[in-house]
Order: sequence, then structure tokens, then C-alpha cells
Amino acid sequence: MADGWSRWWPAPAKLNLFLHVVGRRADGYHLLQTVFRFLDLGDRLRFSPRDDGSIVLATPLPGVADERNLVVRAARALQKLGACLPAKRNPRQTESDTANDAWGATIHLEKSLPQGGGLGGGSSDAATTLLALNRLWGCKLDAAALQRIGLGLGADVPIFIHGHTAFAEGVGERFTDVAPPPAWYLVLVPPVAVPTATIFAAPELVRNTPPIAAADWFPGFGRNDLEAVARARFPEIAAHLDWLRRWGDARLSGSGACCFVGFDSEAPARTAHAALPPGMRGFIARGIDRHPLAM
Repeated sequence: MADGWSRWWPAPAKLNLFLHVVGRRADGYHLLQTVFRFLDLGDRLRFSPRDDGSIVLATPLPGVADERNLVVRAARALQKLGACLPAKRNPRQTESDTANDAWGATIHLEKSLPQGGGLGGGSSDAATTLLALNRLWGCKLDAAALQRIGLGLGADVPIFIHGHTAFAEGVGERFTDVAPPPAWYLVLVPPVAVPTATIFAAPELVRNTPPIAAADWFPGFGRNDLEAVARARFPEIAAHLDWLRRWGDARLSGSGACCFVGFDSEAPARTAHAALPPGMRGFIARGIDRHPLAM
């Protein structure tokens, strides 16, 4: 189990190439259709073993209590399954004794992705935590089991465990793999953090876009139904989208704030990035269709 404890584990960003709200369940959850695509840029995590059962985040996020951090919650959710207990230290230990001997971890999180950006940073971090500790603790859970844990943490977590570019349905947990063409993206980061719940609670949000079959999706299809609400409530997002549209079909990712435009190759993406006006910040990333940790 020593292998892997000293390495950095990647947590890539995602884009929503389109996002339609096609309904709402009786429990209030929105029914979505979207295509998730990973980027070759993201956060990364490193784990150090503990034998006291503690989960310690060595790099807390400003303004986010450890108990609310998805990384900590993911580690504890995996721990609670009981499938990751080490062997008893001696034959006289009881089952209740081993509860205090569950594997723990100290977690180092190196953030590159913005919080509240719509790039899936927190969800990706949680998924990488599940994928990494599943291996490091020897839990031997399959992807379906990890996805079930992930869905309890957040709707975007399962796609990072699924591990492939996919058309997603439901609350974001049913996947059909798709293969968009190679692309480079210019992603802009407006200086606002968007609370996802605020966007979904907006009374003006369109919630009845007709659903499509996964086989009918094609690159460039659709829109982001959340964009109109985000534009109206955050003028910074509107300004960034308007500038990006000079270069192509600009779209919001998730509930924002980040927005993007795709290019067929790297050179035009860099040309657009070089033209960014003062006060706008962004980065270039390549779309990837397989998660680096895909099972």
C-alpha cells in the first residue's frame, strides 16, 4: 500500500458542452441533460496514511469549514462503509475495537480551479478522493459503488468516477459515452462566485426544455438553460460571454461563473487568449475524453 501515498492525484476540470433542464422531480431535484467533457487542467491531491482513523485536511479552503468540504466528506463516506478496515492488530481485539483503527488520511489539496466556477472543482476533488483512497486503503469497490457514494455528495461527482466524456441524464447520474471532436478551449473566469442553488431556485429558470435521446446529440447542439438567469443576476458573466462570442459559440459551464468557447486547434485559442482585455482573466485547456484515473 506504500505505492501511491507519495504521489499527486489529478482532479481535472469539466465543461458542460450544453445543459438543458428538462423537468423537476417531486422532491425538488431538477432533471438535466448535459454533455460533460474533462479538461487537461485541474486541481491535485496528495494523501498521507494515518492509523488513528482521522481525516485531516492539511490545506483548508478559506471560508469553507472542513466538515463541509467535499474532500473530507468523501473520505469519511468511504470510511463508513467498513470495507476499508485494516487487519486487527492482535487476536484479542473485538470488532468494536477496530472501529478506532480504520485507515485515516491527511489530505493535501492544491487548488487551481476557482470555487463557484462551474468547472466541477469541488466535485472532481471529491471523486479523486474516492478513487485514490479506494486504492490506497484497499477497499476494492467498483466504479458503480463509488458512483453511488459520490451521488450522495453531489450531482457532479459521479461523472468524474465514470471517467469518460458522456451524455448525462437524470440528476446527472445516467451516462452514455459520446466522442466529440478534438478541441481546445478558452475558459474565462469572471470575478464572481455563483451559488448553484440560487440559479436553480430562480422562478424564471426554464424547466421544460424537450429532452432528446443521447444518440441525437451532436457537437454544437443546444444551449445552457442556466445562462439566462446567470447573465441577468451577474453582469460580469454577461460581459465575459459577450466578449467571448466574438470568437465563436460561447457558453456558460454549469451554473457559472466560468464560460468558454471551443477551437479546433491550439493556435486560434492562444490568439484569442492574447487578445483578452484588461480586467478579464482566463486560461487555455485541451479537452480530454478519459479521466486520468478512470477505472
